[in-house]
Amino acid sequence: MQRSFVRAGVLCACMALAVTAGPALAQSDADPAPLRTPHGDPDIAGVFTFRTLTPLQRPVIDAGASAALKGRETLTEEEAAAYEAARRSELNRDNQNLEVRAPGVRYQSRAEGGVGGYNEFWYERGVELTRDRRTSLIVDPPSGRVPFRQSYLDAAGIRRLNIQNGFADSYTDRSLSDRCLLGFNAGPPMVSSAYNNNVHILQTPDHVVIFNEMVHNARIVPLDGRPHGVLRQYSGDSRGRWEADTLVIETRNFLRETSLGGSSRDTRLVERLRRLDPDTVLYEFTVEDPNNFTRPWTAQMPLRRTDDLLFEYACHEGNIGLSGILAGARRLDTQRVPEP
Repeated sequence: MQRSFVRAGVLCACMALAVTAGPALAQSDADPAPLRTPHGDPDIAGVFTFRTLTPLQRPVIDAGASAALKGRETLTEEEAAAYEAARRSELNRDNQNLEVRAPGVRYQSRAEGGVGGYNEFWYERGVELTRDRRTSLIVDPPSGRVPFRQSYLDAAGIRRLNIQNGFADSYTDRSLSDRCLLGFNAGPPMVSSAYNNNVHILQTPDHVVIFNEMVHNARIVPLDGRPHGVLRQYSGDSRGRWEADTLVIETRNFLRETSLGGSSRDTRLVERLRRLDPDTVLYEFTVEDPNNFTRPWTAQMPLRRTDDLLFEYACHEGNIGLSGILAGARRLDTQRVPEP
């Protein structure tokens, strides 16, 4: 299914920028020259989907469909087809028993049951692996795993315990995605998720705009050589430059963590976008964070052209669901047994 949620319409500002930037130039298979904009830069503009079944990290589990990816850098064509079919069935919310466990509720006890989340109609996740049949989007380190520091993993375990016990003393305790401040998959960096894996890239001579469908995030990247500012922002402070046919974007000065697990305000992100063919832009990002990662790591993901449009995504957790989270936590507080 291409479209997920009911949305109001295309954002006018992005429509105006699209007209200013001009349409992508056509290219025949016989012409190996890269696409160019009217002002001569490599053309990476368009509407793309980055949904894929390839996980960010290579799984290490021995159960379920993902066990087929453990210890493998790539799969054969036959193995990939078997994995894709098994994983699609495994993820299908309509196949899951909500009386046993609410899918997507990560920290819920199996004995609690629950009402669950959305049914399958609402999802727009990937249905296949990347074209090279890799078992992780991470290409470095070779393990396909995020090189977390043990101190971060220990702290994350404490956070999970707090969440399971009603961790919500204040709205500031909740994640940026809970508060609808950043998209779950918009980042930066972008990583395929459950739905709204769509992005509109717009170009002018002096700027590139990366407009994500998830939580209406539009990142404006100057290309004029100006230095980074000093103001910290939720999406960081991005500056871009062309290196041959590749757009390189460096982002720093984050206000706090991004939507990427393990990131912190000291994250330094370098993204690279390069047009591979008329229908594909290769998106690569390298993440450094001295607080939570032992070394920089890199992931690659294809952006595939789509004829669909982006529509406004209305995220209501921040103004509706959050009050319920806090109210529920206060109710739990009244039921706690005082410590001796």
